[in-house]
Amino acid sequence: MKRTPIEYDAQSDTLQIYLSDAPIEESSELQPGLIVDYDAAGNIVGIELLDASEIVKQTPEPVAVGK
Repeated sequence: MKRTPIEYDAQSDTLQIYLSDAPIEESSELQPGLIVDYDAAGNIVGIELLDASEIVKQTPEPVAVGK
């Protein structure tokens, strides 16, 4: 089944970014609220951000880069 590449669940405040349609075999929480999903070969299938709205609020404003 084809996944939507980016999904946001407002109820759980979870952002999921899928890089592949491969089945998820294992997940690892790299730091609190950042989970990486892997397929059977160890390739990254997706990334999950818990409390996504809080992470976005903490992201600094983009800085313009001059030429």
